[in-house]
Amino acid sequence: MKARLIEDGGAVASDAEQFFRSPPFLEAEAVTHTLAIDGDRELHIPVIVRSIDSSDRVDAISPYGYPGADRSPDDPLDPAQVDWSETGLVSIFVRDRIGERPCLAGGTVRSHVRVAEGDGGVRKRLREQIRRNERRGWETRLVPGREVEMGQLRGFERAYTETMARTEAAERYLYPTSYFARLLLSEGSWLLLAEREDEALAGAIAVASDGYLHYYLGGTADEALSDSPMKNLFWAMISHGGELGLPVSLGGGVAPGDSLDEFKRGFANAEAPWHTHEVVCDTDAYEELSGGADAPEGFFPAYRA
Repeated sequence: MKARLIEDGGAVASDAEQFFRSPPFLEAEAVTHTLAIDGDRELHIPVIVRSIDSSDRVDAISPYGYPGADRSPDDPLDPAQVDWSETGLVSIFVRDRIGERPCLAGGTVRSHVRVAEGDGGVRKRLREQIRRNERRGWETRLVPGREVEMGQLRGFERAYTETMARTEAAERYLYPTSYFARLLLSEGSWLLLAEREDEALAGAIAVASDGYLHYYLGGTADEALSDSPMKNLFWAMISHGGELGLPVSLGGGVAPGDSLDEFKRGFANAEAPWHTHEVVCDTDAYEELSGGADAPEGFFPAYRA
């Protein structure tokens, strides 16, 4: 089998009905190419090709989230059986869809995301806190992505930005307004807002892709932390998933078992594995660039540590 790069912004791998491969998402993530791998039926993966500092070489990475490939084969392709030479890549890091059928053989189970199949998994204590918030005047609003008004987007953006500041998030997660606006052009996207006295103080973006409604991004304004209205948004998201006939992927924590992971576990009654694929395309170049780099466990590629 041979692989090649198509400089098309991910167009060949795109699918307007699946958020994580939809044209608006691929554009927001600045996807540059489609990675095509031939076989019984060609496989297409959207990727971002990047220059490697202090060299004339390049590597590639999937966009954020759970994009995977345009299909999940019954018999996944083995990266070791692929001729990568035509791509000119040193390595590829692929973020797969969630679930038991990865697009490539092998890979790493990075985490198990929390899944809510209906509201049966929501803990009694959380249900009581949600009802208490409703008595205190909290209301939730669900807006299809293409109908979101700028004022609503600004409310979400404020809550998200304050959350990223509190958690000292990496620069990768600090997005401009244009990023959120592009995401919400996707057909399978919704903005959920938690409002009190007509002011949005928490928000979440939910997206439909590959058999799930996913919680993608969200946050809570500093002044609303004591009530934790994100609980109400998760409840509304699970309800919307039920209307769509989709289980809700809530994601996980920064690390398994941390406070964020435990919070999401309180709404879930199932889980699903999430795979990534760490592919070395040019062994000699990879070893030369890595130069014995002391990369953290699980970090790939080592030369970017």
